[in-house]
Amino acid sequence: MRELKNLSLSEKLQLHIYHTKPVLNRQALFTDGSPNFVDPMEPEPGDEVRLRIRTARDNVEHVYVCLNGERREMSVTRQTELFDFYETTCVVGSEPVDYYYEVTTGGMRCYFNNKGPNRILEPFFNFRLTPGFSTPDWAKGAVMYQIFVDRFANGDPSNDVLDHEYVYINEHVSRVTDWDKYPAAMGVREFYGGDLPGILEHLDYLKDLGVDALYLNPIFVSPSNHKYDIQDYDYIDPHFTRIPMDEGELLPEWASDNTHAGRYITRVTDYRNLEASNAFFADFVGEVHKRGMKVILDGVFNHCGSFNKWMDAERIYENQYGYEKGAFVDANSPYRDYFKFYNNDAWPYNGEYDGWWGHKTLPKLNYEGSGRLYDYILQIGRKWVSPPYNVDGWRLDVAADLGQSPEMNHRFWKDFRKAVKEANPDAIILAEHYGDPGDWLAGDQWDTVMNYNAFMEPVTWFLTGMEKHSDERRGDLLGNIQAFEDAMVYHMSRMQYPSLLVAMNELSNHDHSRFLTRTNQIVGRTATLGPEAADEGVNKAIMRAAVMIQMTWPGAPTIYYGDEAGVTGWTDPDNRRTYPWGHEDHEMIRFHKDMIRLHKNHEALMEGSLKYMQGAYKVLCFGRFTEHEKMIILINAGFDAARMSVSVWEAGVTDDEYMERILISEEHGYNMEPKYYKADGGVLEITLPRLSAMLLKAVKNR
Repeated sequence: MRELKNLSLSEKLQLHIYHTKPVLNRQALFTDGSPNFVDPMEPEPGDEVRLRIRTARDNVEHVYVCLNGERREMSVTRQTELFDFYETTCVVGSEPVDYYYEVTTGGMRCYFNNKGPNRILEPFFNFRLTPGFSTPDWAKGAVMYQIFVDRFANGDPSNDVLDHEYVYINEHVSRVTDWDKYPAAMGVREFYGGDLPGILEHLDYLKDLGVDALYLNPIFVSPSNHKYDIQDYDYIDPHFTRIPMDEGELLPEWASDNTHAGRYITRVTDYRNLEASNAFFADFVGEVHKRGMKVILDGVFNHCGSFNKWMDAERIYENQYGYEKGAFVDANSPYRDYFKFYNNDAWPYNGEYDGWWGHKTLPKLNYEGSGRLYDYILQIGRKWVSPPYNVDGWRLDVAADLGQSPEMNHRFWKDFRKAVKEANPDAIILAEHYGDPGDWLAGDQWDTVMNYNAFMEPVTWFLTGMEKHSDERRGDLLGNIQAFEDAMVYHMSRMQYPSLLVAMNELSNHDHSRFLTRTNQIVGRTATLGPEAADEGVNKAIMRAAVMIQMTWPGAPTIYYGDEAGVTGWTDPDNRRTYPWGHEDHEMIRFHKDMIRLHKNHEALMEGSLKYMQGAYKVLCFGRFTEHEKMIILINAGFDAARMSVSVWEAGVTDDEYMERILISEEHGYNMEPKYYKADGGVLEITLPRLSAMLLKAVKNR
């Protein structure tokens, strides 16, 4: 036998495979739903689709694909030094295709679906392909930036909410004059003055950062600083834009209701203000588009607010010209059936209505009881993605809660999708959902989700051992590579690939603690430990490792404003601290900018396949690859160096290629000085420093 050192990589792998009899090389066996293995990935009915699967070279006897129960044999169409590629084509109809692969060798049978190679077929994990379903190309791999508008930047103090402007949940609202003040533990009534002019002033910063799309928390007329209690879906809140007619009295300190909140009533009901606000917003979107960025609005359609003009429980609209009586005010209101009332003898001022989770400030919308409401919200969905506003999509708040039954919920979202896509085919529809989204991601409702289950939670548990609110610490999940991979495989399987590529991959957002705070592994909230504790003991190296995963994982990496500048915070409301203009963490900003640039400049990171490699406790190894590019990502979240043997051949790396290190983050910083490594027999021997993250790329020449 030739000396081992003189054997080719393929021959070395075969020696490893064939000890006594043919054995399936499970590490080489691979396919997924990406364009690398499904072409076209988003077929129309009647299209011919090419399906591919990879095996080790000369390793298997037969490969079959089972399409909706029909088994057909595949044939080798291409060989490389390492792999055989089996292909077949099929013409799809109008119905979804459920499929998996079957591989036989040496009398053994193996199945392959989203769970990978298994001796037993689990249909739950089968691949799915829905003809006619596609997601916007601009959103695939797009870098999104979420802005909680009141806390980003104050561009126009003249539109600020004023002290004593109105009453919200039994207390007067207040204006915060110290931009750097920690949010109060019950700070829903305090306003910092952030607005759309403030965002306009910083569009060039966002563009330079590498942002492709702005996701704005709700900006419609609303009395709270979070604005998830919509007052008027037809208009952008003038407090976020401009107020040409600024008249009326503030409430005296003793006033306990809003019937005499003259200044507020003028600001949010005078049509001159409302129309001026919408005009400003149209110009705002135009400025964003000029810079090549998109705008996504927050749609809160499960419930509205007690201030809403249809309900008018605060009697804001009761005596205003041009408004119908609200359902709270008058039994004969045209909006009475928009809500569910429990007492039909309580008018006028009937407070016996259905509130979401019992909250009277959040009246639940009654779609079952009102066709007019149903059609109106569909019209709202169309309105904002159409001229003159031309918004690029919707994020849907608590989308699975809408309606009183699953039947109504799915019916509405099917109609919502039709309405929005007819108005703007490139608009994205992504939903907030914490459970299994599979029923909504069949191609006829949502495009994708805020990716809690298949990104935020597994990454958080693995790197920090913390629950996403910082309410719990679990040592059994900290650094648990098997738990991480199992969670990712399970939850990613609930999405078709077009949904996966546009999934909103966040580390933080407005509902959970800041990721940087989670790195301190302290259980707490601002009401129990105080806001200062959220700043203590944070680990920036773990934060950078998280960003490395975020920018190299399939999907749309989404930055919560200020994360890139080192903002910390417990869960709501402390996670809504202001952007730290003037005292940003500039190194963290540079790291984000560099990682975003790498994400966008490498096709393997934008659209490549994902393959897990052998990891270890606190060590994550995975590859991203296309036919033309191969990249390896190595994460060591431990406090000790880790010596690893990484099977880079699984990503297609051959022995005539070097691995170029293009970025490394370590305990005290990061650098992009290139360093080269050589694999032997397809295996890279490498030492990962403690608290490190490394990005490698296969290159032919040093």
